[in-house]
Amino acid sequence: MSHANAARTVEPGPFGGTGSPGLVWYTSYGSNMFLERLGHYIRGGPLPGTTRVYPGCRDRRLPVESIAVELPGVVYFATKSPVWGGGRAFYDPDAEGLVYARAHLVSAGQFADIAAQEMYREPDGDLDLARVLARGRVALGEGRYETLLYAGHLDGVPLLTFTAPWALADVPWTLPSADYLRHLALGLLEAGAWDVRAVASYIAGLPGAAGHWSARAVAELIDGIGGIGGIGRIDG
Repeated sequence: MSHANAARTVEPGPFGGTGSPGLVWYTSYGSNMFLERLGHYIRGGPLPGTTRVYPGCRDRRLPVESIAVELPGVVYFATKSPVWGGGRAFYDPDAEGLVYARAHLVSAGQFADIAAQEMYREPDGDLDLARVLARGRVALGEGRYETLLYAGHLDGVPLLTFTAPWALADVPWTLPSADYLRHLALGLLEAGAWDVRAVASYIAGLPGAAGHWSARAVAELIDGIGGIGGIGRIDG
């Protein structure tokens, strides 16, 4: 199936800019792929259905642009989120595989504030992004989302994300909840590069979900939600 909003190919290699950039592609592979969810991190406020209240970013403007991208590596589910009640998504760029993701064009300050909130901290200033652009990976701490990654660049703007300090094979995988998977699926579908069949098959194959969630079950989570059409036949 062809799509007008095909996933962009990321340009690998060292970043050509100097110092910390003003804009970055915040590259999400988890629930923040869905713009409605990301909006809670940017604008602040309570997350419906939970007790979590986000302080928001200092700059509360939504992303200038959001695009679908594909990255090398594997997304997997581990630890347990008190918000979602199941495994969280993490990214191992060194594992063999292909990741569906969504890159949001935001300010460097917004990226720093989103990263802080992922670690349940108040935003407290900008990050020195020059180090991660030069090295490719920088650990700010031992927390689950305190390892910054430079994933390449698009249109002269770096793609940055964050993940855990460990690798795919280093931790037990954890079953993700239905609501969490729904947010991942809606974010991928909203990007417009993949259809329901591709999204459902992708999510059902991720470590932690594989063997517990079938493609059909994932598709049933999202069928008919948010203007998305029927799923047709999906086996598995």
